[in-house]
Amino acid sequence: MIRIDVRTCRREELVDITPLVVDAVRASGIDEGLVSVYCPHTTAGVTINEHADPDVGRDIIDGLARLAPSAAGWRHAEGNSDAHVKAALVGAGAVVPVTGARPALGTWQGVFLCEVDGPRDRRVLVTVIGA
Repeated sequence: MIRIDVRTCRREELVDITPLVVDAVRASGIDEGLVSVYCPHTTAGVTINEHADPDVGRDIIDGLARLAPSAAGWRHAEGNSDAHVKAALVGAGAVVPVTGARPALGTWQGVFLCEVDGPRDRRVLVTVIGA
C-alpha cells in the first residue's frame, strides 16, 4: 500500500491526484490488475471525473452544496454535517483497472480527492493488485 498525503487549501475543493496514482501504479511493478484508491476520512472522498476542464470540478462542488447546504438545520453538534453528507454522496474510494502498468482511465478522466471540510491534511491509500 502506498500513502499519498494531500494538503487541501479550501473548505471545498477537488484536488487532482491522478499523477500520484499513476506513479503509485508504476512503482508497484504490476502491469495488469486493479488499483484501489481509498480515502480514510469521513469528510472527504475520492471520485473519478473530468480533469480537462476545471469548471467541472467547480460544478461538482456547487452541486454538492445545493444537495447538502451547510445551513440546513443539521443535528450533528460539530457543525460540519453537510460535509459528512457530501462525503457520503461522493464515496470513500474508487477502483480502476490497470493495464500496461497504468490506470485504465478514459481520455478525459482523472482521480480526485474531494475535500468538503478543509483546509486539512488528508491521506489517500493506494493499493495495486495484480491480475
